[in-house]
Amino acid sequence: MWRSMAARSTQLVARGFRAAQMNQVLSETRKPFISSPKTPLSPFHRYFSHSSANPSDESLGLAENGDPELDFIAGIETNAAQVPSFESLAGDETQMDSFVHGDSRIEMEKETQNYEIDANKLENVLSLLQSKVDGSLESSLNAMALDLHEDFVVKVIQTPYVLGENLLRFFKWAMTKPGFKVTASVIDSLVKVVCSDIKMKNAYDLWDLVKEIGEKDNEVLTVDVLNELIALLSKLGKGKAAMEVFDKFSDFGCVPNEETYYFTIEALCRRSFYDWALSVCDKMLDAGSLPDGERLGKIISWFCRGDKAKEAHAVYLLAERKNKNLPPSPVNFLISSLCKKDETVKLALGMLDGFSGEARKYAIKPFSAVVRGLCRTKDVDEAKKVLLKMIEQGPPPGNAVFNSVVNGYSKAGDMDKAKEVVKLMEGRGLKPDVYTYTVVMSGYANGGQMDQACEVLSEAKKKHTKLSPVTYHTLIRGYCKLEQFDEALKLLAEMKDFGVQPNVDEYNKLIQSLCLKVLDWQTAEKLLNQMKDNGLHLNGITRSLITAVKELEEEGMNSLEATTKV
Repeated sequence: MWRSMAARSTQLVARGFRAAQMNQVLSETRKPFISSPKTPLSPFHRYFSHSSANPSDESLGLAENGDPELDFIAGIETNAAQVPSFESLAGDETQMDSFVHGDSRIEMEKETQNYEIDANKLENVLSLLQSKVDGSLESSLNAMALDLHEDFVVKVIQTPYVLGENLLRFFKWAMTKPGFKVTASVIDSLVKVVCSDIKMKNAYDLWDLVKEIGEKDNEVLTVDVLNELIALLSKLGKGKAAMEVFDKFSDFGCVPNEETYYFTIEALCRRSFYDWALSVCDKMLDAGSLPDGERLGKIISWFCRGDKAKEAHAVYLLAERKNKNLPPSPVNFLISSLCKKDETVKLALGMLDGFSGEARKYAIKPFSAVVRGLCRTKDVDEAKKVLLKMIEQGPPPGNAVFNSVVNGYSKAGDMDKAKEVVKLMEGRGLKPDVYTYTVVMSGYANGGQMDQACEVLSEAKKKHTKLSPVTYHTLIRGYCKLEQFDEALKLLAEMKDFGVQPNVDEYNKLIQSLCLKVLDWQTAEKLLNQMKDNGLHLNGITRSLITAVKELEEEGMNSLEATTKV
């Protein structure tokens, strides 16, 4: 008997403990509903508000065993067993939401599900908006007594063949009605539809509307909506308007993303607003929010066209760090643009290390541009290093690259190194062309080494049956500089034998030198007559020079004769 009583006491304690836990859960769950009598109770709360009545109620479980306490606890256990546990609901957001919000959520879902668009009213609105209307549009809409539910408005907006200006007027009218609320989905639908209709007036009106909405409630606007606007303004070539949208991002609580930066830079570069575009680009680089490699390549190309190669190089460096795959074309364009200015040639030189494998084999243009740039800045030794790397690793250098280095050494007067590069060129199986010989001759002629220049000319005659006018012009100028006019005249006479027709430059240089340095107007006049026979015309200044020297000599002779007679 005592064992039976002990067992029953243990059972009562256990049940009491479970009942206390359940009551705590129920009290915590019911708190918000009890504090607000207007909030409808869910089935869960209505059930427990009925079954958890005052334990002193005589109707509570007396028919079961006559023990009110035990029956009360048993009733709670039974009710609790019928309710899903929080643990079972934790993995299901839908059940948990229904469990917590109860009837209020169900009623809202029913209201949404029960809404049906009035087909007749929708057809009337669309008929009105699909036609050109005057100032009576708003009054016509007022007469329709429309139910401006979000679904109805979105349906109107997304229906094709509605004029953009009419959509905007409809939306502005709807905003004035108390029953309509502007939501993110509605404004998103409106912007996408109007942006598909590329008209300048619609774009400005749409921006004014979006700006008005954002100033009232910036939570409605999204980054995608603003990006759509910027993209539309970019297509229309409205860079300033696109920049205005970009500047309003922070006011609307939006953070620019990679599309924001790209479309804004595109819009500004299309209108050649490169300084503004650079300011946007700086923000993009600071944020590290880069578009894909293809779009980055376009940004680099735009800046290069705007003479902003150095700034474009900064975009290139960040793209490399972010492992963005840039197309070859904008990279090559950037290298050639950097090579145009002396201060940025070394930046282009550093970019050559980015070429490897198959890409390096076909990168002859950027490598050639760097070699030319280095030679122009008189850093010929560095240019030669690039040339040697090209021989070793590719791309295979052609005559043009060798000639650039030969020309660089020739202009610097370092003829030994120039000849070394020519021999290196021949060792690669390449045949020095007329230009190669000409630049070497020019180097010797500028240094007064005419014998060596003539040796190079003789070698060129053996290799090429037809030479260049520049070849002879270079030597003629060299002889004239040394006042060796007989040699210059010989070169002028033999030009035709090698397929070269003397031009005005050769004659002009010889005639001027003959007149000014040795006062030989007779030879100069013969050359002038020879020019006329060849159909060439000497400029008036040089012809006047012949006449002046001739008159000067005649006056001198007359003075001499007068002095002799005296």
